[in-house]
Amino acid sequence: MSFLPGFRFRKSISILPGVKFNISKGGVSTSLGGKGATVNLGTKTQTVNVGVPGTGLSYRVPLSGSIALLAVVAVVVLAVAWFVAPDLVRSLLHAWQPRWF
Repeated sequence: MSFLPGFRFRKSISILPGVKFNISKGGVSTSLGGKGATVNLGTKTQTVNVGVPGTGLSYRVPLSGSIALLAVVAVVVLAVAWFVAPDLVRSLLHAWQPRWF
C-alpha cells in the first residue's frame, strides 16, 4: 500500500531554457527540450515524447541507453554553447520548431 494512492504531486523547476528539473511523489527526473519534443530522464524510466504543439496530441516511447547518452551529451554541448553565445542558441532552438499554429 502506498502513501495516499489517489494523491498526486508534481513540481517543475526551470534550470535553463529547455531544461527542467521535475519532482513528484514517484521520484525525480529531468526534462530536456520544449514544445514539440522532450526527452525525460528519470530515476525509473527514460522516455522521448514527441507531439504537435497546441493540439494535445503526442507520442511517448521508451528511450534506449545509447540514445540517452547521446541526449545527455547534446544537452551538455548546448549548455556550454548557451554560455558562449546565448543569442545564437536561442535562434537555433526556435528555428526547428514548426510554425503551424
